[in-house]
Formats: sequence, C-alpha cells, structure tokens
Amino acid sequence: MDTIASLFSFITTPVSWVIVQFHKVYGAIFGADTGWAWGLSIVSLVILIRICLIPLFVKQIKATRAMQTLQPEMKKIQERYKNDKQRQSEEMMKLYKESGTNPLSSCLPILAQSPFFFALYHVLNGIATGKTIGVINDTLLASARKAHIVGAPLAAKFTDGSGKVAQLGASLTDVRVVTAVMIVLMSASQFYTQRQLMTKNVDTTVKTPFMQQQKMLMYVFPVMFAVFGINFPVGVLVYWLTTNVWTMGQQMYVIHNNPTPGSKAQAAYLERLHKHVTHHGKIRRRSEKAIVKAIVAKGRDRNEFERKFINGLTKAGLAAQPDGTVVKSEVTAVATADDATTVAGAAGPKRQQPKRQSKAQRQSGGAKPAGGSEPSSSSPSLDKADEPQDAKPAGAAKKATQQPGSGTRSRAQSGQRKGPQRPKSPSKK
Repeated sequence: MDTIASLFSFITTPVSWVIVQFHKVYGAIFGADTGWAWGLSIVSLVILIRICLIPLFVKQIKATRAMQTLQPEMKKIQERYKNDKQRQSEEMMKLYKESGTNPLSSCLPILAQSPFFFALYHVLNGIATGKTIGVINDTLLASARKAHIVGAPLAAKFTDGSGKVAQLGASLTDVRVVTAVMIVLMSASQFYTQRQLMTKNVDTTVKTPFMQQQKMLMYVFPVMFAVFGINFPVGVLVYWLTTNVWTMGQQMYVIHNNPTPGSKAQAAYLERLHKHVTHHGKIRRRSEKAIVKAIVAKGRDRNEFERKFINGLTKAGLAAQPDGTVVKSEVTAVATADDATTVAGAAGPKRQQPKRQSKAQRQSGGAKPAGGSEPSSSSPSLDKADEPQDAKPAGAAKKATQQPGSGTRSRAQSGQRKGPQRPKSPSKK
C-alpha cells in the first residue's frame, strides 16, 4: 500500500492540501472535529475538480456527437470487412483521421478524474490506519478520526469488522446501514444518468451497435459501483455520490439546452424554441442562435424535427437566417396577399352544373331535341312537360318496329323454349 501511495504522492499532497484548506473554513463554522466539516470539505473538493473538468466535459460531448454521426459509416465498414479484422481496423482508423474524431475523447473526464480519486482514497485510508499523509499532520489526523457522518466514521468501510469499527468509536450496525444506503444511492444515480442518456439524448433515427453498448453499460456500471462500493471508506463514498449527482445534474442541463440531433430531447427543445420565437419574434440567447444556424446550414439533410421547426417558422411568417437569427418573411406576406385576392375573386357567380339526365335518356344515349341539334352541356335538360309529343324515346321506336316473330321471343323470355316445340313421346304404358 505504501508503494502505491508513493506512486500517487505527486497528486496526494495537493489533494490533502485542498481538503485541509476547506476544513479550516468549515471547521470555523461547524467545529473542527465534526463530520459536517470533513464531509463538506470532501464535497467541496469534488465540486472544485468537476469545475476544472468542464472543458474536458464539453470535449467529451463533441466527441460523443461525432461518434454518433460516424456510426452508419462504421457499420458499413464492419459489414464490408467482417472477415478481415486487420483491414477493418485500418479503415476505422482512416475514418477517425478523416473526420478528426478520437474515440478516447469520450473517456477524458473519467480518466482525468481517476488520479484525484486514488489520491483521496489513499488519504482516507491513511486516516483509517492512523498514518499521516500529505499535509495532514497528527493533529488533523486525530480530528479526522473523530469525525462521523450520520454515525459512521469517515474512514470506516462496509467490510470492516466490529473490532476495527469500535476503535473508530462507532457501532458496526451504524456503519453498515450508512454505507449500504450510500452505495444504493450511488448506484441508482449512475443508473438514472445512463438511462436518461439512452432514452432522451440518443439519435433514434440510427440503429447502431453503439446504442447497444450504451444500453449494456446502463446496467453494468451500477453493478460495478455496488461491488466495489463495499470496499470504499465512507469518505470515498461521499466523493463518488457527490460526483454522480454532479454528473446527473450536468447531463440534465446539457440535454435540456443542447440535445443530440434526432433525439427526443431535440424534439422537445425545438418545440419550446418555436413557441418562444413565435411569441417574441426573435432569438435572444447565443446558444439558441448557434443551434438555429446549424439547422439552416444542414439544408436538405435536416431530420424530421428540424424540418418541422423550419416549417413552423414559415407558417408563422418568420424565416431563419444563416447567422442564426429570425426575421419576418416577406415571401409569406406576399403569398398571404395573393391568397386574399384569390378568395375575394372567388365570390363571383358560380358555374351552373347541368341537370342529371333521366333513366330513359341515359338508356337512349341522350335523345336529341326535335330541332335535331344537340343540347349544350351547360344548358339545363328539358322538363317532361316541355318535350314535343313526336320526340319519343328510342326504346318506344324499337318496340314499334319489331318483327312478327318478336312475340315468340317474348314468350321465350317468359320461360318457354325457343324454336319449334318438340312433340311429346308416347307413353310406354
């Protein structure tokens, strides 16, 4: 353990110094030997580290977005060279180089935070074993060993025995209850953070193996925290719980204000932005202008939510500009004026539709009037009272010119056989 601590001495000393400075401030308020003073010192250390890691977090977001954009191309390469792993790796590296994307960029915050985690672990382990480390002297060591967080000593673990816990001035039940609750909260916050990322901030239009990996991590990380958490001191659990809560809040802010294109979060964001723009007629925030500028620059490559946003602005008489601003659309005003003119002109006399022909007229193919000229399609048909007497339907003329044998055909239609009747054969009787 001393060998490992010596390896991290370059970061252990600064971490212990920061904790001591915060302890001086909180000790003056709550008391030097209280759990509030030492617990808030650890929380303040986490906040300070995470503030310093914000630039890396922004770079992580950009790298993650870039990786999501490259997923379709990566899938094509995997299918094309599925039998040649070496060529597949070469094409992947070529794709990363051409797009300027680094897969390790998404892990930068975790990698940068790891040294501080190990340094804090060794500082708290030194407190648990009664050894001074960094700038923590004997006086500070004795004060830290007296500090309890909700009845659990700062350096106690879930796996500690009753004898070791008794040396720290606590009961085994208090230590295990407090550590178990903190481990559950730590795992639950990690699960919620990953689930929020998968359900709201992932491009739903592209189904790739990356989404399956993220879904698997959603269940793996909480289990890992639960397994390793039983071996962490209470102070380290405070550290990880605080950093998980910070990550969850930071991600909620990013999803709400800068969602991934094509995700459900983007649909909700553009809906809110549309209501704001149509109400005020302009965009005020610089971040909103950047998003509108990116949407305009996409052109025909916009997704469903972005097209709906642009169409909504057009219907409201607004137009998004290439610089991200929104102005009133003159084209829409002219189109509105033209529509008003068309509606005003449509109030004139309507075209009169011809009357529907009778059944006899439809069967005769449209009988001509007595004058011999065909009626106009726009003129109404003659009423039965105005028809001339000699203009009979074609069906009546046909009946008058029937041949003498037509009566036989009429009788045949009533159920008799056509042609000469066959004589009946005599009965065999």
